[in-house]
Amino acid sequence: MNNLKLTGILGLIGAILCGTGEFLLHFDPQARFSGYDFMADISDARLTTGHFFAVVGVSLYFVGMWHIAQMLKPAGEKLSRILFLIGCFGFLYGAMWMSSRSSIGSLAHYPELIADTNLVELYELRCETLLQVIRVTTLVISGIYVYMVLTGKSRYPKWMAATSPIVLLLLNFVIYLIAPGVGKFVMPIALNVGFTSFFLLSLFFGDHGEATETAISN
Repeated sequence: MNNLKLTGILGLIGAILCGTGEFLLHFDPQARFSGYDFMADISDARLTTGHFFAVVGVSLYFVGMWHIAQMLKPAGEKLSRILFLIGCFGFLYGAMWMSSRSSIGSLAHYPELIADTNLVELYELRCETLLQVIRVTTLVISGIYVYMVLTGKSRYPKWMAATSPIVLLLLNFVIYLIAPGVGKFVMPIALNVGFTSFFLLSLFFGDHGEATETAISN
């Protein structure tokens, strides 16, 4: 198995593991997607399990970003490196945000203890802000991806320009609007669903001929 397939598979595993963890942390049968009150209904055991699934999975996204960059590299080495760096920057902040979720979930179990404090406000300032970084970087790398695929020189067919990570992410919102009963299961893990879909498409439809690079450092 060459590097391109292996890193694509690892990226896929990371997206699945992180998505599993985030589902355990965030799924709410009543589809309450704002605030933290719903997390009071999630047991500490589930929060802890979700935490470890998520933080282990998110680490593999860095390998997945290398896969995407190498798949795009024939269309421009410098631009593919920029995409890799921006993507890793985003997932670094995403990992820090993800590692905070079980803690705010546990705090939600004791509303009477935090009622007269500013702990929630401080959490939002220090941690929720980090989430915006990965949203912006996903948008940026998606723009670079579309441009590089449309050149026709990458390892992806041109039609895959329509399957950028940001588009696949937004499809989760469309699903929720059309079919809320289904959408409530994917909305809490929209980013992971988007990247899971992307890595599957990359593995099935990308050109995985032998890569000239034999190590990530290349």
